[in-house]
Amino acid sequence: MGRDLTSLFDPASVAVVGASDDPAKYGHAVASQALRAPGRRPVHLVNRRGGTVLGRTAATSLSAIGEPVELVVVSVPGAGFEAAVDEALACGAKAIVAITAGFAEAGPAGLARQRAVADRVRAAGAVLVGPNCLGIADNTTELYLASDRFAPGGVALLSQSGNLALELQLRGEPYGLGFSRFVSLGNQADVTLVDLVEDCARHRATSAIAVYAEDFGDGRAFAAAAAAAGKPVVLLTAGRGSASARSAQSHTGALTTSADVVSAACRDAGVELVRTPREMTVVLAALAAGPRTAGRRTAVFTDGGGHGAVAADAAEDAGLDVPELGARTQERLRSVLWEQSSVGNPVDLAGMGEQRPLSYADTVGELLAGDEVDAVLMTGYFGGYAASDGGLGGGAAGGSVLADGETRAAKEIVAHLAAAAKPLVVQSMYPRSASCRVLAEAGVPVFSATEDAARALAAMTGRGASGRGGCAVPPLPPAAAPLRDPGYHAVRALLADAGVPFPAAREITDEAGLLAAAAEFDGPYVLKALHLLHKSDAGGVALRLADRAALLAAYREMRARLGAPAYSVEAMADPTDGVELIVGVNRDPRFGPVAMVGLGGVLTETLRDVGFALAPVPAGRAEELLHGLRSAALLGGVRGRPAVDVAAAAAVIERITAAAAAHPEIAELEVNPLLVRPDGVLALDARAVLH
Repeated sequence: MGRDLTSLFDPASVAVVGASDDPAKYGHAVASQALRAPGRRPVHLVNRRGGTVLGRTAATSLSAIGEPVELVVVSVPGAGFEAAVDEALACGAKAIVAITAGFAEAGPAGLARQRAVADRVRAAGAVLVGPNCLGIADNTTELYLASDRFAPGGVALLSQSGNLALELQLRGEPYGLGFSRFVSLGNQADVTLVDLVEDCARHRATSAIAVYAEDFGDGRAFAAAAAAAGKPVVLLTAGRGSASARSAQSHTGALTTSADVVSAACRDAGVELVRTPREMTVVLAALAAGPRTAGRRTAVFTDGGGHGAVAADAAEDAGLDVPELGARTQERLRSVLWEQSSVGNPVDLAGMGEQRPLSYADTVGELLAGDEVDAVLMTGYFGGYAASDGGLGGGAAGGSVLADGETRAAKEIVAHLAAAAKPLVVQSMYPRSASCRVLAEAGVPVFSATEDAARALAAMTGRGASGRGGCAVPPLPPAAAPLRDPGYHAVRALLADAGVPFPAAREITDEAGLLAAAAEFDGPYVLKALHLLHKSDAGGVALRLADRAALLAAYREMRARLGAPAYSVEAMADPTDGVELIVGVNRDPRFGPVAMVGLGGVLTETLRDVGFALAPVPAGRAEELLHGLRSAALLGGVRGRPAVDVAAAAAVIERITAAAAAHPEIAELEVNPLLVRPDGVLALDARAVLH
C-alpha cells in the first residue's frame, strides 16, 4: 500500500518554524499561506525572538507551544536545521517539511548531514519532505504550506522546480485546470517521488499526476508506480539528451542515451512524456476531457485545404494515423456535404460552412459514427462566425445569422459526442469565441495551435489511453550467480543456458586444437580472434572458410597479424533469406537494465535503426519493438524474399534480456548479429562488459 502520508497532507495541527514578518524571508510567505484556513486546524507560528508575526503571538520554540504538533515546517538557516528537526520529533511531529537548503546539493558534507537527519526522522516513525524544497499544498484538506496559491482542481503536481509549477498554473488557467495537491520534491532525502506518486494514486480527489523531475532516484520504481497508478501520469524532465555511458564499450552502450532510457521507461509504464511546460498543459487539458480510446485512426476535418494539410501532418507527427476513409464512410459524408467537398481524409467542407453552419455538426456526426474512425481532429475557421468581430458574415445581420448557426452547430456536435463517446479535439483561429466555449464547456479540448491539438489527441488515444491497459514495468528476475569471466565463450555459455541458440563452436589456442575442432563439425567455417571487443573492426573475423585448408590458412594469417592468444572455430550459419538483428542490454544507474533491439550487423551504429524497452522484455513487447523499426518491412519479406520468423526472434530476445537482467554485475551485454531466418534464429556473436 505504500507509505502512510496522512500526517503530511491532512495533519491535525501545523507549526511554521522560522515564521517571519519580513516579506523577504520564505518563512513569511509560508506563514501567510498557512493562516489562510485558520478554522481547519491549529496553526502555530514559531520565531526564536517571540513577539508577534503577522499579527499573531509567536512561540519562541516548538516546546513553548505546550501541545503536540503533527506537521512542522522548518524554514530556518542551515546552522539551526538539525536542532529544529530534533525538537520537532521530540514534540511528537509525524511530518516535517524542510525548506532549509544547503545539503546534498551543496556537496558530500551536506549529503552526509542530510542522510543523518533522514535516518533520525525515519527512526522516529515520521516522514520528511525535502530538504531544499518550497513547501506543499493540498486544496482538498485546506493545507497551504507553499509560497503561492494553486487553483483547486484534479491535478497533483509534484515538482523539483517552483517556477515551473507557477508557469503550469498560469498556462492551465485558460483550460480550467486546477490542482488537488502541490509538492516541491526538494532533495527527496526521505519522502521520494515514488512515495508521492503512490499516495496520489490513492487520493480520490486526484485525477491526474503531473511530474517535473530531474532526479528520479529509483527510476524503475517510479515507472512501476506510474504504471500501477490507475490514473494518468504526465512527466516533464530535463537532461534527457546526455549520453548515459560515454565510455561505452559496445554498440548498445554507445547508442543508448538518457533520452532513450526515459522514453522507454515512460512507454512501458504508460506515462505521457512531454518536453515543455506548454506541452504538459496541453496533455493535462486533454486528459481532463473525455473520452479516450485505444485506437489511433484519426479523421481530420477542416473548412480549408491549408488547415487540413497542416493538421494531417501534425497528427502523423504526433503518432496518429490518418488513413483514407473507406467507400461507405465517404458515401455517408457525400450525403450531408455538397459536391465540391473533399471526403477522403482530410475531409474538407470547401466553403459549405459559410452557406450552412450546421454542416460542421453533420460532418462530425458522420465521422464519429463510422467504425473506421477512432478520433476526430477538427481544424480551421470554426468559431470565427461567432467571434466578436462578426467573422466573415458581411453585414451585422448576416454575421448574426452565421453566429447563431455556428453556436447551434456547436451544441449539435456536443450531442453527437455524447452518443459516440469518441475523442474530438478542435483547433480554431478563434478559440475564445462563443461557439468554441460551448465545446470547451462540454469537455472538448479547444486550442489555437494545430500542433497542440494534435498532441492533445495523441494523449487521448493509443495504447493505455483507455484505462491505461497494456502498460506494465517488467519485474526484475532474481539475481543469478555472478558471471566472473566476460570472455566470449563464457558469455556464449551463459546465454546458451538461457535457451539462446548458437552455431557449434570451439575455443582453440594452436593449430592442433584448430584441426581437432574442424573435425567435430563440417564446413564452411568461421574463425574469430578472441579477446578483441570489436573483432570485425580489427579484421579478427574470417567467414565462409570452405574447408580445413582454408581454415588453417586463415588462422596462420590472422595469428601473424593480430597475435591473439585464443581463437574460436565455428560452423558458418547460412545467411540466405535472413535478417541480422542486434539485441543488447545496458544497465542504467536510475532505471536498471534497458534493452535495445534493432537492425544489426556491422552497420548498426551507422543505421541507428533501434528501439528501447526496460529489460527483461516479454516476447509480445519484443515483437512490438521489431515491428516499430524503420526497416520492419525486411522482416515480412521484400523483393521475393520470404518472411522471417519474428515470433522466434521475439522469444530469443526475451531470453537474452532476461539473462542480462539477472546479472547486475554486467554493465553491457550484446548479441550482434542475431540472425533471424524463415526457419528460426541463431545468435552469431556475443559480448559482455562487467561493471
